[in-house]
Amino acid sequence: MLRSLTFVAVLAPAITLAGPAAGAGAAPQPDIDIQRSQTHQTIDGFGYSTAFQRATLVHNLPADKQKEVLDLLLDRRKGAAPSILRLGIGSSATNVYDSMLSIQPADPGGPDAPPKYTWDGWDSGQVWFSKEAQRRGVKRFYADAWSAPGYMKTNGTDVNGGNLCGLQGTTCASGDWRAAYARYLVQYAKFYQQEGIKISDIAFLNEPDWTTEYASMRFTPAQAAEFVKVFGPYADQAGLKVVCCESIGWKSSEAYAQAIENDPEARKHLDIMSGHGYASGADFPLSTSKPTWMSEWAPSSVADGWNEAWDSGKVTDGINIAERIHNTLALSGSTGFVYWLGGSRGKTAALIQIDDANGGYRVSSRLYAFAAYSRFIRPDAVRLGVNSAGDGLKVSAYRNTDGTEVVEILNTSHESVTTTVDLKRPAAYLTDSTHNLERDQALVSKRGPHTSVTLAPRSLTTLVSSHPQHD
Repeated sequence: MLRSLTFVAVLAPAITLAGPAAGAGAAPQPDIDIQRSQTHQTIDGFGYSTAFQRATLVHNLPADKQKEVLDLLLDRRKGAAPSILRLGIGSSATNVYDSMLSIQPADPGGPDAPPKYTWDGWDSGQVWFSKEAQRRGVKRFYADAWSAPGYMKTNGTDVNGGNLCGLQGTTCASGDWRAAYARYLVQYAKFYQQEGIKISDIAFLNEPDWTTEYASMRFTPAQAAEFVKVFGPYADQAGLKVVCCESIGWKSSEAYAQAIENDPEARKHLDIMSGHGYASGADFPLSTSKPTWMSEWAPSSVADGWNEAWDSGKVTDGINIAERIHNTLALSGSTGFVYWLGGSRGKTAALIQIDDANGGYRVSSRLYAFAAYSRFIRPDAVRLGVNSAGDGLKVSAYRNTDGTEVVEILNTSHESVTTTVDLKRPAAYLTDSTHNLERDQALVSKRGPHTSVTLAPRSLTTLVSSHPQHD
């Protein structure tokens, strides 16, 4: 059955649950009531990208600063704690900043010629960063191609759109490159395997409905379904999960989801349906039987510049990232949330700004908004149902595989709120304008049968149970 037919929103309409209970002697209901028998999606994880040479920025820092940034971007206890790392598969013939070098920069002589792959063991710093991530517990590596090499495409370049030769509706003198491109993608994963990194998930396109002056390639929904059928057998044999289709907005992702869902052979080979959150946010479930990932988004920093604030009224504020994560999980039922960049330079909306020229860095509140979810909601956690009676509150709940439960409460109002939650002896963490995911047990107290929680204005409160909970 399609996910869109089974999805139940995590937030019920604002209703009062704390009034007199029905029946003599019945215990009062908490304002935030976890519905433990009601389960939704299983979480794959949270991550960000290191594409377009961004990993090299971290590598180029002085040793002490490099370690600090690696801990902030990767550490489970004090950092962003990602469980997914998104890698960029290169298509460029040159290795310069803001490009990604191809593993086969030159045409080997046609789609049926013996390949002439090259490998530098570096991959724009992504191999090094992946090893650092793996040392810190990251196990899921997701590789994505923005484009095929130019000689495989209708426009002869890896930039400015163009189509993969051999797809329906294309005409290329060089022939049909579909199978050669499929083998190219698998070879990329094999190179990582020889470096000790197991790529688990792979995507063959990025924003196929958007043409850019950097690496980009166009696919219609029908062409995407067509290539899934070509690529699927190669990926299956290599033990790779196929991800598609990375559309620029969640609404436009629906057409790609339906094209694959309506093609039994394509549906058989697809493992994860993906979409981005730029043109439209992930706030409804896609019409697919597959798990869904919101696989790229960051707010535009063009107007804001570098912004570290939690709540300054800018789109790049940390509280807006927290709200986007909540909506993605609770409204779209996505199993994965992948932010755009962990670190970058200049006027960026990355989690960290890296000044590689001067050997320094700055940290934004966006990192702590991300970490509030990623640190505590671990892979294979299950999202639980929850009723919330608080106006201005956005609430979601999760059960990890060890039985501990996590409740995320985003107070979007400008007033402090006191509420009760059906969670025993939770640890409390506060993220707001003056707290960066800091533990604060003064926020919780035991008053009656349920835990009382004080929510600061415009804040994210993360509650983590110390023991498995029961109905």
